[in-house]
Amino acid sequence: MNNLKKKVQNSIALLSDKSAKVFSDIKTMILKENETKVVHPFRVIMAKEISDHVKSWRFVILIAIITLTCFGSVFTALANFSKAVKPNDPNDIFFFLKLFTASDGTLPPFFVFVGFLGPLLGISLGFDAVNSEFNRGTISRVLSQPIHRDSFINAKFAGSLTVISIMFFTLGFMVIGLGLIKIGVPPTAQEFLRIICFILISIIYVAFWLNLSVLFSILFRQPATSALSGIAIWLFLTVFYPLIINLVSKAFEPSKMAAAHQIIRYEELKLLLLRILPNQLFSEATTTLLMPSVRSLGPLTMEQLYGTIPGPLPLGQSILLVWPQVTGLIAATILCFLISYVLFMRKEIRPR
Repeated sequence: MNNLKKKVQNSIALLSDKSAKVFSDIKTMILKENETKVVHPFRVIMAKEISDHVKSWRFVILIAIITLTCFGSVFTALANFSKAVKPNDPNDIFFFLKLFTASDGTLPPFFVFVGFLGPLLGISLGFDAVNSEFNRGTISRVLSQPIHRDSFINAKFAGSLTVISIMFFTLGFMVIGLGLIKIGVPPTAQEFLRIICFILISIIYVAFWLNLSVLFSILFRQPATSALSGIAIWLFLTVFYPLIINLVSKAFEPSKMAAAHQIIRYEELKLLLLRILPNQLFSEATTTLLMPSVRSLGPLTMEQLYGTIPGPLPLGQSILLVWPQVTGLIAATILCFLISYVLFMRKEIRPR
């Protein structure tokens, strides 16, 4: 009996020694694998870009301005929420969306603030993305390592876009949280999906201005020049271009006695010229998604309106209605990125 007991104890000790040795070998193998594992340069540059943005005072000031203005519009909407919900309104079943669209006139709605301040965020994150590396002389050191040029420019864009995406999703969910606290009723599934679509379109809209700003940072050596160029383009497209279109269109404005098809053709041409603007595409897309009662984005005749029953569109129909605007924003963003990519790949880089 004692011999059997000793044999069992010896077997257990031998098994424990072997198990400890196996675990030690596995631990050693994992440590060696981690030591020899090489992180892709794209991930390293992207993480560095995100860290630089988050730690910079420029980003903190901009996000504070955007947050304060947007929350000011939300609190205005909440204060006048009972007035915003009207009887016999087809949008009453989507009253949670009024947090993003309602206003009493003192402050613009939430989506208007995003359309106005979003370009400033994109320009501020990209105007010194490349030329600052040239001025500091760090780009020659970075690219002297086994790092491809495309990884560098792609990581610059991806890092800034990640920061923008996190900021907009955080801002949108904070608005939803405030609505839950104040209203006490959660959004429906369709309202939540419309808000998510609005956030995604906002990210695409700001990504266009980010790519445009990165393009200027490649074209101009001085960050001040690239920043002023981006702001000048934003001011021209936001303020001066609509004024020019209104002045030019008055010369072709049909008379009041003109036929209906002539008036519709004139309005369609004017709307087509305005749709060159990214903010016009963003405004039409977000208005349609956040106001389900919008059924058309162009002029309609009385024959088309006759017999129609006012009511909100389903989410799928609203997306189909704004799909050309979203496609235009995506195409403009990709075009700016391609131009920036080609120019950077052909740019001569010399050590200081």
